[in-house]
Amino acid sequence: MTMESDLVTLLKTVCPRVYPDVAPAAPTRPFMTWQGLGGESLRFLDKTPGSQRNTYLQVSVYSATRVEALALIRAAEDAMCASSLFTASPMGEPISTYEEDTTLYGALQRFSIWANR
Repeated sequence: MTMESDLVTLLKTVCPRVYPDVAPAAPTRPFMTWQGLGGESLRFLDKTPGSQRNTYLQVSVYSATRVEALALIRAAEDAMCASSLFTASPMGEPISTYEEDTTLYGALQRFSIWANR
């Protein structure tokens, strides 16, 4: 399996609705999205790749309430950091947001993930 498929499986234990990049129009709440933000490239002097890769990742939660959004992003952080499928480290605390157009509260958090190539 890939890190991405492992991530989706793991996040679905926290919230059953998980989407890459963006959610579909008018999704059931709450829901999560995830997006790759690059990462550190690991190449040796002989130009071969390492056995692992690093991905910077943003996980976003959207809900009808601020309390639920923060609870879900905290649960996602706990699940990701406890995973034996990859090594995840938070890159700071969650960022709170409010989407006026959709009236949804959001919580966004970035992670650095090391996983097998």
